[in-house]
Amino acid sequence: MSLPDQTGKQVPQAKFKIREGYEWVEKTTDDFFKGKKVVLFALPGAFTPTCSSTHLPRYNELYEAFKEAGIDDVICLSVNDSFVMNDWKRDQNAKNITMLPDGNGEFSERLGFLVDKSDLGFGKRSWRYSMLVNDGKIEKMFIEEEKPGDPFNKSDADTMLKYLDGKIPKSVAMFTRPGCPFCAKAAELLQKNNCEYEEHVLNRDFSIKTLVAISGATTVPQIFIQGERIGGADELEKYFQS
Repeated sequence: MSLPDQTGKQVPQAKFKIREGYEWVEKTTDDFFKGKKVVLFALPGAFTPTCSSTHLPRYNELYEAFKEAGIDDVICLSVNDSFVMNDWKRDQNAKNITMLPDGNGEFSERLGFLVDKSDLGFGKRSWRYSMLVNDGKIEKMFIEEEKPGDPFNKSDADTMLKYLDGKIPKSVAMFTRPGCPFCAKAAELLQKNNCEYEEHVLNRDFSIKTLVAISGATTVPQIFIQGERIGGADELEKYFQS
């Protein structure tokens, strides 16, 4: 197997069968790439472990950062049919990602990235890679190393965003409870400092036992930024002032 780096070339022309509502729609390569600056990441299969736990979710999470870096669309391609890709998108809540079902492998084969995974019972699938495409021309490819298994070290969202000189936002989580004024203060501070955060609500998403195990504290809010425990609202205010 020899996977060609297609940087500098045009993306191949292909047709795609897309299920939209209750109708089949045929689209072409131009519908996805013409006149647009696009990031595409390709993977072996919907609902598979690495694809579902890391590859797709991280691109979805960083979508706004890609937009700020000048990207018009982020596309996920897999050699799966449109029903599978649509269900996977719903399952992953990947609302920011455009799914591209290369059901017959036509696009992948013409690009040179259709590989045989019969040893896993998959048949022909796409190799894992990502690429930056500007008006149909491939400007950059990140291709996973050709070795057994399912390597995943180069085609991730962070690598592509760094290549685009995009800003990778910090990951922020806040543990709260309903009606907590200190939680409201912390939320206001995060919003004021343009920090998107994931909120976890007491007795809905976690218990006090979980909070103690994670933070060592019994009070809320508890804020974590990029793996670091900040603490409550007062500590968060000091964090932003420092």
